[in-house]
Amino acid sequence: MTDTIEVGAELTERHDIDKDRTIGFMGEECRVYSTPALLYDTEIACRNLLMKFIDSDQDSVGTHVELNHTGPTLLGMWVEITAKIVSAKGPAVNFEVTARDALEQVATCQHTRYVVNVESTKKRLRGKLDKFNA
Repeated sequence: MTDTIEVGAELTERHDIDKDRTIGFMGEECRVYSTPALLYDTEIACRNLLMKFIDSDQDSVGTHVELNHTGPTLLGMWVEITAKIVSAKGPAVNFEVTARDALEQVATCQHTRYVVNVESTKKRLRGKLDKFNA
């Protein structure tokens, strides 16, 4: 499963910080990249990198995140998220992630994703739903 994953592989994705990615609770002048949006973009970057190495019947789910959001990125700026695979053991793949805008590093993250078979996962989820509905 993870024997084809290249430890050290990296992927960088750039996102424009639009209104949907910002907080609004401090008013229009304080719109900055929200931590939930940063977390989502981080998970997707890691998933996109991992998808280069796994089979077409597989995908991945996040199982652990340790995110340090250390600086603001303002509405209208961009952020680059760089995900790097640091280890792979069995179905668990660990990433180190950094995020930076045009002026500074704004986040670091440790993230773990678990490689799963899509059909097996669907079956397991249907079973859980059946138990819930019973």
